[in-house]
Amino acid sequence: MEWYQKEIRLPAVRRGFHLITDLLEAQLPELEGIQVGLAHVFIKHTSASLAINEDADPTVRQDFESHFNHMVPENQPYYRHTLEGSDDMPAHLKAALLGSSVTIPITKGKFNLGTWQGVYLCEHRDHAAKRTVVVTLQGK
Repeated sequence: MEWYQKEIRLPAVRRGFHLITDLLEAQLPELEGIQVGLAHVFIKHTSASLAINEDADPTVRQDFESHFNHMVPENQPYYRHTLEGSDDMPAHLKAALLGSSVTIPITKGKFNLGTWQGVYLCEHRDHAAKRTVVVTLQGK
C-alpha cells in the first residue's frame, strides 16, 4: 500500500459552485500508478467547501448557489461574526453544511466517479483568494 500527499493551490474564483475534477486530476500524475485506492480531498478553509454532484448541466451549479443563498441569507440581525463583511458568516454556515472534504475511489489510475459526477469547489465568499486543498492518495 502506497501513500502520497500533495497540497494543490486552486485559482481564485467568484462566488459559486465550480468544477475542479479535471484540475485535480491534472495535478495528480501519481493517480496513474494506483490500480485500486482512495483519494481524500480536504479544503483548508472555513468559508469554502467541497462537494460531489452533477457535472454536465451548469444550471445545477446555478441552482445550488441560488438555493444556498436562500437557505443561508446574508445580513441577519442575529449574526455576531460580521467584521469581514456580510457574506462571511453565511459562508461559514454553508461550509459547515456542505463539509470540508470528499473521498473518491481510484480505479485503474483515475477517479472512479459516476457518469455525471464531478468535484465542486463551493466558494461562498464574494471576493475570495486562492484556496488550497490537501489531497491524500492511498492505494496499490
